[in-house]
Amino acid sequence: MPVFKHFLLASVALSVGVSAAPKKTKFNWHDTKHVIAFGDSYTYVQGTAGRQNSTFIGDYFNFSFTEEELLHNKIVQNQTATAEGGPNWVEYLTGCGLKPGLASPLSCKTQLWDFAFGGADISTKYTPRHHNYTVMLEEQVQQFLTYAQPTLSKIVDPSKTLVAFWIGINDINDSANYSVDFPSFYDQLISTLFASVQSVYDIGYRNFLFMNLPPLDRTPGNVLKATPSPNTTMINWWDSSLTSHMHTFAANNPSANPFTFDVNTFLNNVLDHPNKYNIKNVTGYCASYNQPYINEAPESYGCLPLDEYAWFNNGHMTSHVHEILAKEVAQFLKKQ
Repeated sequence: MPVFKHFLLASVALSVGVSAAPKKTKFNWHDTKHVIAFGDSYTYVQGTAGRQNSTFIGDYFNFSFTEEELLHNKIVQNQTATAEGGPNWVEYLTGCGLKPGLASPLSCKTQLWDFAFGGADISTKYTPRHHNYTVMLEEQVQQFLTYAQPTLSKIVDPSKTLVAFWIGINDINDSANYSVDFPSFYDQLISTLFASVQSVYDIGYRNFLFMNLPPLDRTPGNVLKATPSPNTTMINWWDSSLTSHMHTFAANNPSANPFTFDVNTFLNNVLDHPNKYNIKNVTGYCASYNQPYINEAPESYGCLPLDEYAWFNNGHMTSHVHEILAKEVAQFLKKQ
């Protein structure tokens, strides 16, 4: 009897231990109905309630918004509605807001709720705002938690939501001339990023996509320099820290599904094999990229069609490259 009792107690203890463990649900891209995005100009989409050339909704001086303002806001798609001259990677990934004109996220099969801000860095603790109205990454998350989540919680199922973060492009450029130990400095920035990630996890979101840096060492301006800035080593330091922090986040939050997509490796491959992607120019860009009829008559500006360039301007890649990237990200997500 004592032996049986001991076995029974052990079984109960084991049962309690198992039931108390965090429950992890496998991520399924096919079942994903919502994407919530944070970041900078590589990710922002123009909204009817957003600042022009900056954001889907609000800015630093118009930080709050109502439920009605959020739900009636629409994604704008035209030549100036992104930093790429056309749809960007999150629009291609979700299929939301791709067509010219206006689109409500609510009307999309995969809804896109985008809080990225063009020109954003992670935090003013480390780098200044590009403009006094810029909303930094940690502020984007604060804005989302305070003003968007109370509304989206009625619409969005966290188990069928992917939360995407692509940040660091401005941080590494803005700090390139700092007199700091860059690996340690980048680690501080990315620690701040993951403090924001944790706050999103803490309200129930579990699926996270992190994008590392594009090949900023190969921008049109950098390829002309003997010593590019940022250089390949700096980019690798950043990307290594991002991966390390993601693994720590995963270990500390066992029910999370975090993934890092290696943007840098993939886009370097695109630049190395442009013919495969119908790209003819990987080192320059059309100087008239922002002219009103550049898409209709690029030859009149002395340019190739913009889709035949890798770079839209000195800091951003073309919509065509974003489309290529989004297809690869989708394949990556299907394998998770």
